[in-house]
Amino acid sequence: MFVRPARLPVLVHSLLSNTRMPNIAELHPQVVHFVIGLLIMGVLFRLVALSGKLRWTGPAATVLIVIGTLAAAAAVKSGADAHGPVERVPGARSVVQAHEELGERTRNVFIGVTLLELLALALSGTPQRATRLASAAVGLFGLVVLYQTGEEGGELVYSYAGGVGIRSGDPADVGRLLLAGQYHQAMLDRQAGRGEAAATLIADIARRHPTDTTVIMLAIESTLRDRQDPAAALVALDAFTPPADNRRLVLGVGTLRVDALAAAGLRDSARATLETLMKAIPDNPRLQAKLDSLR
Repeated sequence: MFVRPARLPVLVHSLLSNTRMPNIAELHPQVVHFVIGLLIMGVLFRLVALSGKLRWTGPAATVLIVIGTLAAAAAVKSGADAHGPVERVPGARSVVQAHEELGERTRNVFIGVTLLELLALALSGTPQRATRLASAAVGLFGLVVLYQTGEEGGELVYSYAGGVGIRSGDPADVGRLLLAGQYHQAMLDRQAGRGEAAATLIADIARRHPTDTTVIMLAIESTLRDRQDPAAALVALDAFTPPADNRRLVLGVGTLRVDALAAAGLRDSARATLETLMKAIPDNPRLQAKLDSLR
C-alpha cells in the first residue's frame, strides 16, 4: 500500500476523525481481534525483515501495520459508539474510560508507526534502515499499549459484563444475560449456605422461562437442595416427563428422583429407581457410584 507524502495529512485526519461514519458499535468485538492479529504480526514481520532474512516480510510488515492501524481507528470508533450503555452500568465508568483512553493511545502510536513505514518507502540506504528501526522500536512500544488496552477490555467484559447482552440490540440477549447472572449468583448462594436466597433467584428464573426444560430441572433441583423439600421435588418430578430421546435429560431426571427419594428416607425406592435407570443407561460410572452409596 503506497501513499503519496502530500496525502499523509489526509490519511491522518481520516484515522483520527469519527465524523460522518455510521454507528458500528456492534462490530467492536470483531474489529478488535483484527487489530490485535494484524499489528502483532506486522511488528514481528518488521523485526524479521530487519534481520535481513525472508525479504518478503518487509513489504508484508508495511501492509499489515497500515491495515492494522486502520482497523485500530475502526476499533476506537466502534468502541466510542458502544460505550454509552456500558458506561452507565454502576461501577463500570472508570474501567470504560481507561479502556477508551488506552485504545486511543494504541491508535495514535500506530499512526506514528504507519507514518514511519510509509516514510521509509520514500528513502533508501542508511536513512531507510534507520526509519525502519524506529518503526520497529515504536511498534514494540505500541504492542505494550495494545496489550494494556486488551487487558482493560477483558476486565470490562468479564468482570463488568460490558456490552454483554446489549451488543445486538435483541431484547432476548438481555434476558439471557439476566438468566446467567441469576444462575451464577444462585450457585454462589448455595455454596455459601444461603439456600433461601438461591431458591428465590431460581424461582424467578423459572417464572421467566417456564417452558425451558433445563430451567424446569434447575427449579426442581433447587426445591430439593435449597429448600430441603424432597416431597415437593418428587411431586414436581411426577409432573415432568422428559423426552425419551433426550438421554441426558432422562439421566438428569432419574438421578434427581433417586436423590429426592433418598432424602425422603425411601432408600429402597431410591435403589429400585436407580437399578431401573441403569438398565436403560448401562455402564455409567456415575450411576454405579450412586448405587454403591445407597447400599
